Amino acid sequence: MNMKTDLRIRAKDIRKSLPICEISEKLIKLVRNHAAYIESKNVMLFYPTKYEVDLRGLLGDDKNFYFPRVKDENLLICPYIVGDRLEKSCFNILEPCSEPVDASILDLIIVPALMVDKKGYRLGYGGGYYDRLLDKLSSSVKTICALPEELVIEELPRDDFDIPVDFVISF
Repeated sequence: MNMKTDLRIRAKDIRKSLPICEISEKLIKLVRNHAAYIESKNVMLFYPTKYEVDLRGLLGDDKNFYFPRVKDENLLICPYIVGDRLEKSCFNILEPCSEPVDASILDLIIVPALMVDKKGYRLGYGGGYYDRLLDKLSSSVKTICALPEELVIEELPRDDFDIPVDFVISF
């Protein structure tokens, strides 16, 4: 196995041992107080999988929210209002059914990760969807990765196509 694969296994094991509901509540508070979030009107979240940080508590805030939807090799940016219909994707993740909008509308993307390093490089699930999306966006779109400190490490192995997030929020 390669190093990223080993780290993915390790990260998933660590997540299973964490009180993810409590951690999610603390991370929601930290995100809410972060300047990048405060200054944003159009925010993309992600729908959490089991054991993943759940930031859906932000959905009650006075912002426009979006969730990603996978189409082929890309992520579509779809508006989401609490109560909108969601469908399971090929990855078994709930996704919105709304019509996608241009990604340039976004001010902030809260990016999922299994791990993140202190320079903002993420360890994702290996599909490269977020890296492809982030590579297309203007630098005015800010990015945050919010994870418990147990999943923040000094330095991750990275490839040329890996795109770091602007801010890492942890405790």
